Amino acid sequence: MKGLLKNNFYAVWSSAKIFAIFMLLLGAFVTLVVSQQLLLFYMLLGITGFSINAVAGMGKDYISKWGKYKLTSPVKRADIVKSYFINELIWLLVGVVFAGIGMGLSWLLHGCPFDRSIDALMMFAVGIGISLFAAAIFFPLFYLGGEERNGAFLVISLLCAVGIVMGIITMINLMFGAGMSNWQIILGTLLMLACALSAFAFSYPVTVTVFKRKEY
Repeated sequence: MKGLLKNNFYAVWSSAKIFAIFMLLLGAFVTLVVSQQLLLFYMLLGITGFSINAVAGMGKDYISKWGKYKLTSPVKRADIVKSYFINELIWLLVGVVFAGIGMGLSWLLHGCPFDRSIDALMMFAVGIGISLFAAAIFFPLFYLGGEERNGAFLVISLLCAVGIVMGIITMINLMFGAGMSNWQIILGTLLMLACALSAFAFSYPVTVTVFKRKEY
């Protein structure tokens, strides 16, 4: 498993490094400028960008034929799939850290960028939700539809994830109405995360099943 995780990390590292440099430069600008919209964009971009980049790294494995080589090594297909899911969580955490640092610095320099400080929780939940839903949809599609359609599946997964998150937000607003209290925001955040984590967890056995039936 350690070797699989290391391989997945290096498959993502080259593009993630470029994206990290971009995020550092953009973060410096965002922390200096007083703009709530720009800060929200930075947070969502950071959380989703690294995780989507990790998902896209799967395509590199199969373009380089390394994905097929893994099948000849003494590892189970379930372990290969598990390594991708763990890799996704690692890079999602990196994105959350970038978003958190950017928001924290802006907060220190200019004060709370939101109407209420607790509103930041929902923004993190939205970014995490989009990332997890996109990965949950992409992984089984990747093995079901063929690696050569990697780009199309990535776009489809991301659009579906955004639609699902918007649907959950709409449901939360209908449940609690306008002007939600702090505990309602916390409950809505937990609901968003619970749905996203459930979809991500359910995607794992589905992906393993699809991958085991796939022949090369």
